[in-house]
Amino acid sequence: MPMATTVGLLAGYALDALLGDPRRGHPVAGFGRAASALERRVYRPDRVAGAAYTGLAVGGPVLLGVAATIATRNRPVVRAALVATATWTVLGGRTLRREATVMGRKLRKGDLPAARQRLGNLCGRDPSALDEAELARATVESVAENTSDAVVAPLFWGAVAGLPGLLGYRAANTLDAMVGHRSPRYARFGTPAARLDDLLNLLPARLTGLLTIAVAPVADGDRERAWQVWRRDRDDHPSPNAGQCEAAMAGALGVRLGGRNVYFGRSEVRPYLGDGPRPEARHLRRAARISGAVGLAALAVAATYPLTVGRLLDAAGRHARAAVVRRIAGAAGPTPDRVGAR
Repeated sequence: MPMATTVGLLAGYALDALLGDPRRGHPVAGFGRAASALERRVYRPDRVAGAAYTGLAVGGPVLLGVAATIATRNRPVVRAALVATATWTVLGGRTLRREATVMGRKLRKGDLPAARQRLGNLCGRDPSALDEAELARATVESVAENTSDAVVAPLFWGAVAGLPGLLGYRAANTLDAMVGHRSPRYARFGTPAARLDDLLNLLPARLTGLLTIAVAPVADGDRERAWQVWRRDRDDHPSPNAGQCEAAMAGALGVRLGGRNVYFGRSEVRPYLGDGPRPEARHLRRAARISGAVGLAALAVAATYPLTVGRLLDAAGRHARAAVVRRIAGAAGPTPDRVGAR
């Protein structure tokens, strides 16, 4: 039911834009608690255990989505309502933009202690020694990457795979945030979750980069500069996906991202992306504006897909299945009439 999927995606995006994340009983938080309980039971410091853990933790939501899809096969209104609810649950665009705006306000006031405390809502860096420029850089990089993770990728997978795509993507992305980092505990156990998240974000991250370039003028950005920086710097980032988003954002804002990131207990040095000055508080509102415009553009693509490419693929699948049935029937030969057959 392509129309039900389209209506559900549009309604779910509207709910996120109006209400943001649910204040209480967020399903993603519930998934996190369940995944933590499963981790305690299956953890071993090797990739085999990590693969089993990832398969179970992500497979459960996918199967739930498949069951809901089958149950609503002939109930388009219920299907649309479920897609809308799932879309609202897995999106995080309003919250992302609000955090960037609040961070910019704190920095403009010179309230570094409050800004450092707020950074934990956006990323996992140690904020204790960060100045205004580093707090602003961390925020811009987080907005760029999470525009893909929290907006474009869920819409992409919702359009391509409906309810299973929405639930499965959010489960994989949440799992990566929980166990996909390079710590002694998760160096091997978390690798399958990290690789799955990388795979699921390959296309959405590149779409995010291209959309960021396209909408750059909404924040007084230069499309040509964003395009040049994206083409030149996108592959310099150690992540196969984050560089796509961050390079485009750096070019759109005319700033330079990258540098030394300090996490709790470890330090990483990232290549520079872009040519301009280091980000400042004034850039955060522009980054939020770009993120919102990218979300609307991604919604247009996602809402159109089920009614165009998705419908064509469904029709092709039906024709292919019918051809297989005809071929099997032809190979079996004519079936004699049971009446009078001896």
